[in-house]
Amino acid sequence: MIAGNHTDPPTGFSRSTIPTNWSEDHLLPRQWDARGHAAGKLAPGGWIARTDEQGKDWEMFSIGYRNPYDFDFNADGEIFAYDADMEWDMGTPWYRPTRVVHATSGSEFGWRSGTGKWPAYYGDSLPQAVDIGPGSPVGACFGYGAKFPAKFQKGFYCLDWTFGTMYVVHTEASGASYKAVKKEFLSRSALPLTDAAIGPDGSMIFSVGGRGTQSALYRVTYVGDESTDAVDARDRKFAKLRDLRRSLEAFHGESATGAVALSLANLGHPDRYIRYAARVALEFQPINEWENEVLSLADPTALINGVMALARQGSESLQVKAVNALLTVDYEKLDQQGKLDLLRAYSLVFVRLGAPGVEAASDVLAQLDDKFPAKDMFLNRELVTVLVYLNSPTVAGKTLKLMAADEVTDGEEITDLLTRNRGYGGTIAKMLSNRPEIQKIHYAYALRNLRYGWTLGQRKEYLQWFVGANERSGGASYTGFLKNIQSEALANMSDDERKLLAGEVVFTPPKEEDLPKAAGPGKAWSLEEVLSLAGDGLSGRNFENGQKMFAAAKCQSCHRFDGAGGSTGPDLSNVAGRFSNKDLAEAIIHPSKVISDQYRAMNIVTVNGQVLNGRVTNESGDEITVLTDPVDATKLVTLAKDDIDEMFPSKQSLMPEKLLNTLNREEVLDLLAFLKSRGNPNAIEFK
Repeated sequence: MIAGNHTDPPTGFSRSTIPTNWSEDHLLPRQWDARGHAAGKLAPGGWIARTDEQGKDWEMFSIGYRNPYDFDFNADGEIFAYDADMEWDMGTPWYRPTRVVHATSGSEFGWRSGTGKWPAYYGDSLPQAVDIGPGSPVGACFGYGAKFPAKFQKGFYCLDWTFGTMYVVHTEASGASYKAVKKEFLSRSALPLTDAAIGPDGSMIFSVGGRGTQSALYRVTYVGDESTDAVDARDRKFAKLRDLRRSLEAFHGESATGAVALSLANLGHPDRYIRYAARVALEFQPINEWENEVLSLADPTALINGVMALARQGSESLQVKAVNALLTVDYEKLDQQGKLDLLRAYSLVFVRLGAPGVEAASDVLAQLDDKFPAKDMFLNRELVTVLVYLNSPTVAGKTLKLMAADEVTDGEEITDLLTRNRGYGGTIAKMLSNRPEIQKIHYAYALRNLRYGWTLGQRKEYLQWFVGANERSGGASYTGFLKNIQSEALANMSDDERKLLAGEVVFTPPKEEDLPKAAGPGKAWSLEEVLSLAGDGLSGRNFENGQKMFAAAKCQSCHRFDGAGGSTGPDLSNVAGRFSNKDLAEAIIHPSKVISDQYRAMNIVTVNGQVLNGRVTNESGDEITVLTDPVDATKLVTLAKDDIDEMFPSKQSLMPEKLLNTLNREEVLDLLAFLKSRGNPNAIEFK
């Protein structure tokens, strides 16, 4: 069984192939999503579990997913799953495209909420088999039984609802796992795919529908000269390595004789999946049986992976020994993955076993400080993170030089894909034409935590970087993330620094006097009057003035449109595809008539008599998080559930009424045309 969208694991599961002390494991503080998505949600994220026919006994098998919709077994009995992205993260270092993963026993794929997603290179997680790209994963299946050519019988088919595209992923055994290549199998604009299966006649049947679209079934058959005879889809290459991995996985979830010896022997294996399986197996064994052996390992790869296990399962008393063991590693003799693993091992030791003392921190700085900057972007990400944590006196200056340099921002060409859904695709296309400098965002994100070692000039240079970053386009949370990074950086400055640099602050809550003003004269617009205007036709309108009115009517303060704007209300980029003129006018004039559950405010009364009104952005465990100001996404209040006396839905929308009342006839028409245009100045509304 597979579950995602931060669904909690089954309660009382009887067994797990993953050590159940999973945690966030961030060296620097994570930021929650700027729009409140999954705020407060902690590991393990999405998961795969095994159960019996009665659903009584549960075993956790794999964790760390965003929102996987489907999976299937290949002919070798291995699981492949199709996981979702978080499209609001686009343009940031923590964005992860939709992807296919090979889900092995005890696997962890590192989804964490907000900025906390683990990069694929973390040694205590496993990477994707292949990235698919932006989209909305739905059904997935292998092509076994299809009367297709051999290659397509063995393919893994992945369906994307948003862009109406079915991919076929061709897998091939590689080491203890598989390598994979994606290809488009079929597509069409407005083809909201949902699921697929191979029928008894050898054809593929797929379904479409959902969210008010017309449902239907389609059949795919092969026409051609290639043989469609059934093939043996088992992959016998690298079978011995897969067998070794499985022999290690047999110890996942239990302590057994021989487990320590086999695990220690494979912690330094060249194959990442075998190293991973060995570490997880070791973590299930009594730590007194292997802690000394790990600390005395001569092979640096084995030592690093062993220290990761020690950090995850040991006590704080082992911190000094773990740090001293890592200090013996010759950084320069490691390959790229080895260097990344060393940096991750340090992070896990500091997070799980405690911060180093002054002398130990100085020793680690002596080992790493002159290695930054490196030639590799991922090494630079991990180095700056560790160096900021250790308060390196040189990291601010070095990092600012990198932030001032040019950055290559090209990526995969997906223009044709985006045309299949103008609403979703338009925002992504705008981002791709004005790409954020993702590496520099990571640098800014890390430096926000550095309290000391700055000159005033360096602080000023850091704040000035946000000017250019804010001119770039990203996902719905992009601007909010930048605001929050700047806000935390300011909080880590001294009072004197904040006063001297007040003029450099880029993101401040919008002041009403700074918003564009409508020419007017306005009036108390009724629904009938607005409908009458729209009924006369939205043609020959003024795009620039409509954009101006979007700000003047305060829409921009809460709503994102075409990649820009606020983040506390729904994104209006695709409103033309969802709202008729009547629906749009009614939503503006009478915002409380229909309130989406996602954005409904709650009235909350605490046991102390405090009264709050706001949108609950997260409910987790014993707490809820409430957004109290729709104009400022940082105005969040966390309440213990035990402190709440009463909570009930508000009948009043957070969106105010009378927002059109300062606009005259032409300005109302230009605003409506702008909203219907999807942000395209060449749309029919302006001709």
